[in-house]
Amino acid sequence: MYTSFFGLNEKPFTITPDPRYLFMSERHGEGLAHLVYGVTESGGFIQLTGEVGTGKTTLVRTLLGQIPAEVDIALILNPQLTSLEFLLAICEELGVAIPSIKNSSKAMVDALNRHLLEAHSRGRRVILLIDEAQNLSEGVLEQLRLLTNLETARQKLLQIILIAQPELREKLSQESLRQLAQRITGRYHLEPLSREEAAKYIDHRLRVAGALTEIFTPAAKQEVYRISGGVPRVMNVICDRALLGAYSRESRTVDKDLVRKAAGEVAGQKVTPIFLRWLLPVLGIAALVAVISVLWPVFGERSTPDDASSIVSPSVDSSGEESAALAAYVPATEATGTPEVIPDAEPAAIDIDALFAGYDDGESFRTLFELWNETFDSARGTACEQATAAGLRCYFQRGTWTTLQQLDRPAVITLTRSDGSTWRAALVGLDEKKARLMVNGGEVVVPIASLAPYWFGQALILWRPPTGSDQPIGPASSGENVRWLRESLAALDDEYAVAADAADAFDEELVGRLQAFQRKHRLEADGIAGLKTQIIINSLLETDDLPRLSTSP
Repeated sequence: MYTSFFGLNEKPFTITPDPRYLFMSERHGEGLAHLVYGVTESGGFIQLTGEVGTGKTTLVRTLLGQIPAEVDIALILNPQLTSLEFLLAICEELGVAIPSIKNSSKAMVDALNRHLLEAHSRGRRVILLIDEAQNLSEGVLEQLRLLTNLETARQKLLQIILIAQPELREKLSQESLRQLAQRITGRYHLEPLSREEAAKYIDHRLRVAGALTEIFTPAAKQEVYRISGGVPRVMNVICDRALLGAYSRESRTVDKDLVRKAAGEVAGQKVTPIFLRWLLPVLGIAALVAVISVLWPVFGERSTPDDASSIVSPSVDSSGEESAALAAYVPATEATGTPEVIPDAEPAAIDIDALFAGYDDGESFRTLFELWNETFDSARGTACEQATAAGLRCYFQRGTWTTLQQLDRPAVITLTRSDGSTWRAALVGLDEKKARLMVNGGEVVVPIASLAPYWFGQALILWRPPTGSDQPIGPASSGENVRWLRESLAALDDEYAVAADAADAFDEELVGRLQAFQRKHRLEADGIAGLKTQIIINSLLETDDLPRLSTSP
């Protein structure tokens, strides 16, 4: 109805979980990274919780669009099932042949186990993702725990991701479910948006829908946040109704009054402005002060001492102490003349679409190879093939900005536009607030906030294995790789040093030291030095010839 009036291609504030409209706030970015970790790593449970309407299902839909090709996923959207119905639903989702005895849980589990073993032998991974998991009965939760017993000698055959409202946390805190709670290896709680994020969220959805001008005034955005508490679904309902109200008035902008009226219509009651909520208490206090000011002289004279000169007025500076106290509140620049320390200014926002206009994706790989003193030629094959020929290796990462800082390697990051098309940009520097990108031959400083709507955690880094091998180092390993791991851990910290009499053997002592290192650096403490662990160890060794994100090129 109002879309053409505002120049929109579609309604921007529908409550359907459309991944195109996902606003990647810091919380949602971490939540998505949490889910991606559950898909790319194996073993145990992953739990994502959040209040109603905070965007959990939208994150799930976004995740489903990023599932690696080697992953099979069973999605359960209606978990209000019996244990037997639950097993049957999983088998149907994975295409498992249903046993003839359909009323036997054992037959179902056996069939599922055979399917998982066969998938494992083909190098495939299986994910069970359950939405609205707070509705799972205690019997089904116990069945879930039993499914995690389906494993090989080295890893679980089924990864389980639970998406739920906070009630799940309360349910799992029960004594009867403690065994299940102990198997949850990762938890993340999705909070509502902050005040600043709420304003950006409104702009983001309008921009995706095709808006070319500001529609909501700054005051209107703040009012949406105040009424909704930053819950995206509530914001959508209010904003949609406010746009309809503006259309009916033939107003091209939405102001605070329209938002308040829209919220009242949605809630079925009038929304009182903040100042009116406080007006009566303030008037009451003012009246009380007025009464006291009138009566005080009458009662005050009765209590005034005869020797009034003994009372020192607080405005008299008889000792200089008050001046000293006041000076304590004066900024250092005025009180002492000491120059004020000005923190790093926030980088200016950048129009990402304009920045990459006419951009050549091949530039990102050329930049990355140059940082390693190598040459990239798109005519000679893929980037990873050329990297291997040069003694380098590719490592594909799905994570967060913090993960990239931890790896500390320049990267090619994938930025996704609202229409689904992508750019690949060379990330050459990174800190908490800004990223340094090489674009069209020059370095550009871009605020993280400007990149957040476009980056969904995909990054490719190059690294050089110190021993020439990029295989995980674990219990079956021996020789040079184990020696490198043992010596590297000892070089990083004496607490990781182990006996040198079994330098080539990956023994229990080395496993314990490696797990201690992994826990300290917030890695999965599996006692296996996978590629991520190896890269972080290599970065921490402060090798001079490594190109790093922490230093500008």
